[in-house]
Amino acid sequence: MAWNPNIYDQFKSERYAPFYDLLALAEPRINLAVLDLGCGTGELTSFLAESLPHSMVLGVDTSAEMLEKSKAFSNDRLGFEQRGIEEQLDRETSWDLIFSNAAIQWIDNHEIILPKMISCLKPEGQLLIQMPSQNDNVLNQLLLELVQESPYKEALNDWKRQSPVLSTDEYARILFEEGGKNITVFEKIYPIVVQDASQLYDFISGSALIPYFERMSPELQNSFALEFKKRIRYRFPKSPAFYAFKRIILGAKF
Repeated sequence: MAWNPNIYDQFKSERYAPFYDLLALAEPRINLAVLDLGCGTGELTSFLAESLPHSMVLGVDTSAEMLEKSKAFSNDRLGFEQRGIEEQLDRETSWDLIFSNAAIQWIDNHEIILPKMISCLKPEGQLLIQMPSQNDNVLNQLLLELVQESPYKEALNDWKRQSPVLSTDEYARILFEEGGKNITVFEKIYPIVVQDASQLYDFISGSALIPYFERMSPELQNSFALEFKKRIRYRFPKSPAFYAFKRIILGAKF
C-alpha cells in the first residue's frame, strides 16, 4: 500500500504548522549544504530552501508517489532523490544543516540514528528534527490496541509497530552526550479540530495506518476501518471534536 499524497494533504495546514516552528530554529546563514530527510512532496522543502539564501538543498524520500509532486519545486538550488534515510546517512557526505520534519518516527533505534545523523554534520553544523509523540497520542494508542485483537492479530501474525519515538528527556540526553550546543527540545500540542470524529480516522489513515493495511486483505481493511472509526467516535463524542496532537521538536549545533 503506497503513500497517497492526496490523503496526506487533506490535513495540510495541521501538518505544516510544526514545520514552521522547526524552521524558526534554523540559523539563517548563506551558502549552506542542506539535507531534508523525508521530504515528502517537496513543498515544505521548497520553503526551507527559500528561507536559506544561496544554499544548496537536497530532499530525499522513499516514496515515489510523494516525490512525483516534488518535480514542481526543483530548481538549480533544490533537488530531490528517492532514497531511504538510513541509506542517505551511509553516504560519505557532510552537511551544514540536517533537517527532518515528521519522518524519523518511521526509523527504528533512535539511540543509534541520531548520533549517525550528527556524524554527517560539518563543524558548527545544525540538526533540526520534528516528529509526532506517537506513544502519547490517543489515535496511536487506539490503533495499537485494535491491531492486537482478533481477527487482526492473527492476520498480522502478531506483528505490531512499536513506535521508536523516545521521551524529550532521552532526546536531550543524546544531544548532550554527542556534544550538542544550544540544545532545544520540547513537546507541543498542535490541535486538530474537526466537525466529525470520523475525520480523525482520515488523519491517521494517511500515515500510521499504512503499514498495517499493507499486511491486510481488502476485506479485512474494510472491517478494520469500520471498527477503528467506531472507537474514535466513542473516544471523541463531541462535535466539533478536539484532538490534542502532540509533537516533539529538537535541535542543536555540533
